[in-house]
Amino acid sequence: MLIGANLPRCLLRSQLSATDGGSGLVISALHQLRSQYRTATELSAEDTNHEGNSEEKESKWFTLPPFAKTVNASVLRAKLAGKPHLEAGDETTALKWVLKCCPELPRSLVQKLFRLRQVRRESKAMEVCDDGSQVQKIQVKRIGAKDSLNIGDIIFLPMSVRELPEEKKEHDCTAEELNFIRSLELYKDPAILILNKPPGMPVQGGVGIKWSLDELAAAWLCYDYSEPPRLVHRLDRDSSGILVMGRTQTSAAVLHSIFREETIGASKHDFEGEKKILQKRYWALVIGSPRRPKGMISAPLRKVVVDDGKSDRITIFDDTKIMSSQHAVTKYRVLKTSSHGYTWLELSPLTGRKHQLRVHCAEVLGTPIVGDYKYGWQAHRRWQNLPESDLRKKSNGKLSKENMLPFGLNVDSGSILEKRLRLHLHCGEMILPDVSQALQNLQTSTDHDLSYLKSLKIVAPLPSYMQTSWDILNS
Repeated sequence: MLIGANLPRCLLRSQLSATDGGSGLVISALHQLRSQYRTATELSAEDTNHEGNSEEKESKWFTLPPFAKTVNASVLRAKLAGKPHLEAGDETTALKWVLKCCPELPRSLVQKLFRLRQVRRESKAMEVCDDGSQVQKIQVKRIGAKDSLNIGDIIFLPMSVRELPEEKKEHDCTAEELNFIRSLELYKDPAILILNKPPGMPVQGGVGIKWSLDELAAAWLCYDYSEPPRLVHRLDRDSSGILVMGRTQTSAAVLHSIFREETIGASKHDFEGEKKILQKRYWALVIGSPRRPKGMISAPLRKVVVDDGKSDRITIFDDTKIMSSQHAVTKYRVLKTSSHGYTWLELSPLTGRKHQLRVHCAEVLGTPIVGDYKYGWQAHRRWQNLPESDLRKKSNGKLSKENMLPFGLNVDSGSILEKRLRLHLHCGEMILPDVSQALQNLQTSTDHDLSYLKSLKIVAPLPSYMQTSWDILNS
């Protein structure tokens, strides 16, 4: 609600649903705002006494949204798990709020504005009149970077901050490419976006990477939001399946806390009796078969440099006293065995280490994942492709036609019928908290018992080449 008839301004609109509106986290939309003007003559009498020169009167101000209480991601994660937690006692400073509202602004620039005393705060105070009635008075004063904010305080920055160059979109997609990107969506609500990552598509950009899911999502999957979806976990480039992204800064922070705390909790060996609010299930086709049909793998991992520093790999490292080793835990069970020597496994990582499933399968179970030449090269060299069969002959015509997808992707080739195998590792099922509903409940009351919220269950279909392998081994 706008306060004061002589104070025209437009608050920064987050365009979030009511689910995230109570969180108080503001969306970065610096370059989407309309120009707002406010002269010093509209300031309170106390403020104009300090800034009453003619030059100041012509100044223009950039208005941030009213300060609101923010959501503590760790506290919310604990509530979802039904665990005891301590409410965060730290206060939000003016510097933190400006950086949260306008992440495009360099931190050094914001700090300089505070040092030069060019930042103002509008606050409300109740005054008692002579007749005993109370009147709300609006005060606008300078504010320091470390000053704490109260609910409803409004920050004003010099309009010069809008002179920053506007960011340009890096990707121009064709209609076919845009349709393909949006066809990857498995689930979307006001807080979460979940994609079915195709194999061969990197999750993050980097040197030599032309297309990555995080950049494509930022460019084309924002919809009516003024901020891009954010990654909260990773998948290997050659693997496929469920990829979770937070649609807002708040939901991304909560989801990241959930993924991070699950790893930390499992590393502390408390995974047996604790409620698991995050469950991930991968499907993998491996060479050979484990000795036991199901079990728990608990083996620390460590990165080692090979080829004279040209590359690295993850390996099992028994000495847990070495700081660089990371505890890793994986549950597994056999889904189906094949007379051809392959086995389908269900893998449930309780920690989120790099290449964890691939190393545990290859080095602990002795059954490397099909198509994993990095950790199962020797097994693939010894392995013979399936013998000719009527099924293979019938499939040859179909498999020879490569269905090229946008961005140079091809998910048809690479099954067990072909000489060059692709990685058969797919994140097929995930159960995670309904973060959107949790944030909506917190908007109405902080006393909600979030541990009883229903979870989201997401299932991602296999890529074509893995489905082909499945069909062949089950025929």
